[in-house]
Amino acid sequence: MKTPKRLITLVEEGLVDEVIGQLMSGKEATVYIVRCGEHIRCAKVYKDAKQRSFRKATSYQEGRKVKNSRQARAMEKGSRYGRQMQEEVWQNAEVDALYRLAAAGVRVPQPYICFDGVLLMDLVADAEGGAAPRLNDVALSEAVALEYHAMLVNQVVRMLCAGIIHGDLSEYNILVDENGPVIIDLPQAIDAAANSTAAEMLERDVNNLRSYFSTFAPSLADSQFGKEIWALYESGLLQPDQVLTGQVELDESLADVDAVLMQIEEAIKEDEIRRMCQ
Repeated sequence: MKTPKRLITLVEEGLVDEVIGQLMSGKEATVYIVRCGEHIRCAKVYKDAKQRSFRKATSYQEGRKVKNSRQARAMEKGSRYGRQMQEEVWQNAEVDALYRLAAAGVRVPQPYICFDGVLLMDLVADAEGGAAPRLNDVALSEAVALEYHAMLVNQVVRMLCAGIIHGDLSEYNILVDENGPVIIDLPQAIDAAANSTAAEMLERDVNNLRSYFSTFAPSLADSQFGKEIWALYESGLLQPDQVLTGQVELDESLADVDAVLMQIEEAIKEDEIRRMCQ
């Protein structure tokens, strides 16, 4: 096929030898299958911010670090330079996350380089060597659904132990190779310790898995893996190979209303005394 404009530089620089074809086009990028020497890889071409349909980018960028204070100020002001920096931070977030997660034992594509808005990484392949299908396109038995769900919950745990939350995890950004699920699409990945919406996003990711897999395995419908994982993380007890039950103990004890009212009354009296002494 004709080399797409955004990939011409990579071809000229010798990073890509041939563009074989387009694999998919999504809300944030277009992915091409390319040949790099003897290896078949993917080239993920990020769309311009104006073209992306991804919403709520601000909440995902909270807690992300930039190189220096000048860049941070420019991003806050929304200047042309600031918008350029935001794009670089957005794209580099995926590269950084992929390296960190691969080191933590999470099944993600191996990245190689992010150059001029293009991420070059391994092609996730099926048993025949072709592009692996999305989870959404794979027929599942109840037993396989339970197996894949358990594998992915473990991947979420490993991600969190590495300090990362996917933030947009669903059946549409999980591929299935001959060894099981592989997690993809991480530019919106967040820092679990630095983002105020971390607990909400973690639980949403896990609940998305529950919603999908429970259509094949109804026993998962009432599971609470998200709440259990976050509770263990907050308490500092979460481990990469954590054994989970999918259940959480709810605090059903009644609040001591009289004690609460007494504390409020005492606080009001103390405030009145303080005002009289002024």
